[in-house]
Parts: sequence; structure tokens; C-alpha cells
Amino acid sequence: MRGPYGFEMSGGCDTCKVRASNFFCQMAPAAMKVFNAITYSSVYPEGSVLFLENTDPRGVSVLCEGEVKLSISSSDGKTLIVRIAKPGEVLGLTAVVGGTPYEVTAETLRPCHVAFIRRDDFLRFVAQHPEVYQGIVKQLTSSYDSACQQLRTVGLLASVPQRLGRLLLDWSQGAAEAKVGRQITLPLTHEEIGECIGSSRESVTRTFSELTSRHLLSRKGSTVTIPNRSALESFVNA
Repeated sequence: MRGPYGFEMSGGCDTCKVRASNFFCQMAPAAMKVFNAITYSSVYPEGSVLFLENTDPRGVSVLCEGEVKLSISSSDGKTLIVRIAKPGEVLGLTAVVGGTPYEVTAETLRPCHVAFIRRDDFLRFVAQHPEVYQGIVKQLTSSYDSACQQLRTVGLLASVPQRLGRLLLDWSQGAAEAKVGRQITLPLTHEEIGECIGSSRESVTRTFSELTSRHLLSRKGSTVTIPNRSALESFVNA
């Protein structure tokens, strides 16, 4: 059955048509039955806040479809986008498992299909089905690796062009290779890209022009083409 925004609203994870092999909800039938019983499926429009940093964890959210921006903020209002969550990820996992406040704010970048599980129900489910721990460890490890990569980009790369180049290289991993190079669709505005690399919107705009003049990328609207990944990597690592 089609729901809002054309999402496939199935009867549960076991009949979901968008579930991929990397999704957290790949589990044995017995565990899947229990998981479906404690899951609340919802559709959120663009710009919806799923949870706020430094608030008590209500539960975890499994991102079924869409993209979610994860960010942290300082007391003076500065924002750093940590990463963009993709379908199959479990959001709020660290806080729920550790019993600590949410470490990030999660906001939808576009309409999203999300499955929510309350904290007590999720912890009880994990205790009853320890085989799920493998998926939890995989998710936590992936989040840790992403955080380390973000620290390398913002903290170790001196120039804005290098930081932007690294971000585009990361986004282009797994992208389809076209005749003109590897193409990606920018998921964020210039201001948000600046929040990813610790820079201003104006600097991001100037840097796109600089990288284009160096023939390290080309751009048409929100589509960016990297004609030679090796050349861009050499520039970033110089």
C-alpha cells in the first residue's frame, strides 16, 4: 500500500520492499515477529526533527527511506553537521543503549519513512534476542568511523578547498561512474555544506568556483561531476 509521498507502507519489516541486505532489520523470523510488534511506522515531511541533542532518549528510529541530517550545536548557536544518515541506519542507538542523552539532533532532509521503537521495548527486545547485538555493534562501529572521518576533515585539513574536496570525495563513494566522471547530487545547501566543514556559506560558494577553475570538478545545478577522482584526492592530500 502506498502512503504519503509515495512510500511503500508495508505490513512490517518482513514484507518491506525497500529493505536491503545492510538494513538493521535483517533478522531471524522469530525475532522479526517481535520486532514488528513493537515498531511504530510513520512518515515525516522535510525539516522534521526526530530528536534533539542533550534530551533524554525516548527510543530508536530506524530510517527506512529518505535522508536525515545529524548535527551538533554550541551554546553560541554554531552548528556542525556530523553526517547524513542513509536508509537502514538506526538513529539514537548510542543514547538508548548507553542510557545517555541524544548526542546529536536528527532532522529530515527530505520526506522520510521512519520506524520508531520505544527505549524500554527496544532494550527488552535486544535482551531476549542477543543475536541482534551483531547488528548493533555494526551500527555503532560505522557511526564511530564516520565521527573519526569528520574530525579528520574539519580538524586536520587546513584549507576550506581541501575540506570541501574531502567531503565531495566521501559523498561520491559508491556513486555511478558516468562518461564524464563520477556524479553526485548535492544533498545540502551551501550553508549546510559549510556546517559540515566548519566554514561559511560564502567560503563554500567561492571554493566551488575555485575547484571548478582548477578543473577538479564541474557543476550544473545541484549535480557535481568529479572528472578525475585521483586528481581531487591528490589536491586534498597535498
